[in-house]
Amino acid sequence: MNKNDVVTLDVFDTTEDGSGIGRYENMIVFVPLTAVGDTVSVKIIKVFKNYAIGKLIEVLTPSKDRIIPDCEYFSKCGGCSFRHINYDCELALKSKRVEDCIKRIAKTDLSPEPVVADRKTLRYRNKTQLPIGEGGSIGFFANHSHRIIEIDDCLLQPSSFKDAVDAFKDWMTKTGVTVFDGQSGQGLLRHFYLRSAEDSKSIMAVIVINGDDIPDKEYLISVLKNALGEKLKSVMLNINKKNNNVILGHENKLIFGDGYITDTICGIKVNLSANSFYQVNKCMAQLLYNKAKVYANPENADILDLYCGTGTIGLTMAKTAKSVIGVEIVKDAVKDAIENARINGIDNAEFICGDASFAVGELKKRNIKPDVVILDPPRKGCESSVLEIVANDFRPKRIVYVSCNPATLARDVLFLNSLGYNLKEYTPFDLFPRTAHIETVGLLFRNDMNS
Repeated sequence: MNKNDVVTLDVFDTTEDGSGIGRYENMIVFVPLTAVGDTVSVKIIKVFKNYAIGKLIEVLTPSKDRIIPDCEYFSKCGGCSFRHINYDCELALKSKRVEDCIKRIAKTDLSPEPVVADRKTLRYRNKTQLPIGEGGSIGFFANHSHRIIEIDDCLLQPSSFKDAVDAFKDWMTKTGVTVFDGQSGQGLLRHFYLRSAEDSKSIMAVIVINGDDIPDKEYLISVLKNALGEKLKSVMLNINKKNNNVILGHENKLIFGDGYITDTICGIKVNLSANSFYQVNKCMAQLLYNKAKVYANPENADILDLYCGTGTIGLTMAKTAKSVIGVEIVKDAVKDAIENARINGIDNAEFICGDASFAVGELKKRNIKPDVVILDPPRKGCESSVLEIVANDFRPKRIVYVSCNPATLARDVLFLNSLGYNLKEYTPFDLFPRTAHIETVGLLFRNDMNS
């Protein structure tokens, strides 16, 4: 097989990012925008030792699961992976991916519970972070690229976000403000970031800049007010002068309204600042948190919530728990968590700012012995040192693991198994319809515990 060859493939599987997998003359070929069951004509664009990458030319025989994409940007934007197949097929693929990781990496034959989905596939996100490129282009990166695809309206975002972006573009045009260039490290604007709260119908706008201020703030606030009306509750500048791929810096400057917006999740009122973590799909997050609560069985239990963000998971359990201790490295998120406990009248919750490895060491010094440990780490999963302290020193009856990456979940389940904990049940949750991402909640028991 050579570059530029045109071949015919039967697609028999799908990668985790949604590319179809076919085989030609014993060579595996990955082809974006294809579906299991497709027969396709493909142009080979890259050839490696053990596999090749192809570009779809034509669908010769469509899969029974193939549908017409409802978004004009689908083949260009890197945000969605599954707009070309029906949603039932997408859910089956995601559940299979989680199960394959658990069985292959964690080395257990345990099958997942049925994938949970509320079937709302449009307008479900409450946050967007839009890169700003050359000429003031705003949109999303193309797949595996830093090339910005300008998008008029994203079907995953609230329609009000489009109004805010249009107003922001108006301000950029009027001021002629410069755009950050990663090559030279010069230029001001980096990202335009929007966060919404469904219950309070409020929106926060954050302008991420490579500097200390922006020109004509009054005009920016004016056009955003005109676009969003009473929904606009906060406008912030986020200072990020580092030349890296991290979106947000640590310093925020308030230029309009409050420094937070307020939402309610699982009956808990939460304040959200620019840097604090909050699930982007609130309706599905509530279903996930309810399952985590069932797994934790928090009644009269001492709970340790690691990687707690704004404290939402732990706070949803606090009213029946004996105590909750949350640990989070982001200072603003810890401030939000403390305030969230206060405004909800919860007095049995404590929050600690620090790296999880440091914090568990400090709690060990205090002889904290939680009944339940909740782990909700970033995509890279938990550090082995954290898992060792949790399993060997805290020795909780239950570990509830919330994961956004099935592979690192499975890796950590295998490691916890070597430390005396067995996976008893796990449930996938589709918090990110039409994209490649899937959340999973797992329950592990200590080996000497029966329930």
